[in-house]
Amino acid sequence: MTLVRWNPFGEFVSLQDRMNRMFDFPTRFNGEESGSWLPSVDIFEEGDNLRLQAELPGLKKGDIDIQIEKNVLTLKGERKREKDFQDENSYRLERLYGNFSRSFHLPVTVDPEKISATYQDGILDVTLPKSESSKTKKIPVSTN
Repeated sequence: MTLVRWNPFGEFVSLQDRMNRMFDFPTRFNGEESGSWLPSVDIFEEGDNLRLQAELPGLKKGDIDIQIEKNVLTLKGERKREKDFQDENSYRLERLYGNFSRSFHLPVTVDPEKISATYQDGILDVTLPKSESSKTKKIPVSTN
């Protein structure tokens, strides 16, 4: 007889996976699902710019689409499987493939004409310069 350790948190993960499937939410950590995934993103302020960095391993720069409309930044793309695997030839498949789309409402107004993006070593780095109207202005106080 084999002794199996009980993992109480495993019950919660199983419940979350079932709820996600029921409402058709994409799951990030379920290795059996493919077709949708969500890249990890950091958004932070750096001087007069907002910066967004997204992990997009395995993509080519032509696979990435960046759009901004009404102060909402949208990243879209697709990570394609390099080759098809047969289930009987697979030992473990954990990486997720397929389309992704993430939208972010930006906390300040940015100048869309000055946005720039670079992609290197699987990291997308988008620099979003703040517009002049959203920058902090110092107002001098005068005496009468």
